[in-house]
Amino acid sequence: MASTKNNLEVLFEDNHLIVVNKKSGDIVQGDKTGDTPLSEIVKEYIKDKYNKPGNVFLGVVHRLDRPTTGIVVFARTSKALERFNKMLRNKEVNKTYWAVVKNKPLKTEDTLIGYLRKNPKNNKSTSYSSEIDGSKKAILHYKTIKSLDNYYLLEIDLETGRHHQIRCQLASIGSPIKGDLKYGFDRSNKDASIHLHARKIEFIHPVTKEQILIIAPTPNEVIWNACNL
Repeated sequence: MASTKNNLEVLFEDNHLIVVNKKSGDIVQGDKTGDTPLSEIVKEYIKDKYNKPGNVFLGVVHRLDRPTTGIVVFARTSKALERFNKMLRNKEVNKTYWAVVKNKPLKTEDTLIGYLRKNPKNNKSTSYSSEIDGSKKAILHYKTIKSLDNYYLLEIDLETGRHHQIRCQLASIGSPIKGDLKYGFDRSNKDASIHLHARKIEFIHPVTKEQILIIAPTPNEVIWNACNL
C-alpha cells in the first residue's frame, strides 16, 4: 500500500528494502548540482519513522534519469544490497516501463537490438546497428498498448540496462519520448519531465524469498491520466 510522507511516495517497505515512486526532477544519488538526492530524503524518512539514532544505512540498487518517474528500489541492509545486486546481474529482476511517443512505431511490437555508446561530454548515448569501439549491446522489447489522441503508449521490457537505453533506442526508430529534447522530441514538457515511467517491478525478495510485484501509479498529469488502462 502506497504511503506518502515528506512528499515521498513509498510503494513497499520492510526491514530489508524500501521502494519509492520517484517524481520527475528528483535525482537518485548526489551529483554536481548539489541538489538533495532521493537517497537522502529516504534516509530521513526512515530515521524519522523508526526513531533511528545515528546514520541510516541505505544502498542504492539502481538509478532512474532525473526527468523520468517511477519505481526506485533501495536496500536497507548490506545483505539485501549485495543480494539484490546479484539478482540484477543474473537478470532475475523484471522491470517494465511505460513511454509516451508521438510517432507510432512501424511495428506494433518488436525487439530492438542495438549497440549503445555513451558520450560523457554531452551525457548522451548513440545507438549503432553493429558493434563499435566502446559500445555495449542493448536489447529491449516493446509493444504498443494504447492509442491516445496524438500519442501512443508503449510498454517496454528491458533485457539490458544501458545508459539512456529506452530513450536512445526509441529515438533510433523515429519514436522519441514526449518531452525528450535530448533525443529528438520537438519540444520540452513544461516541468522538464519526459513521459517515461518505471511502471512495474517483479522479483523474488532477496531475504524473505516472497514473490514481490510492485506497480507505480503514473504522475497526475493529463496525458498520463489518459494512459491509464
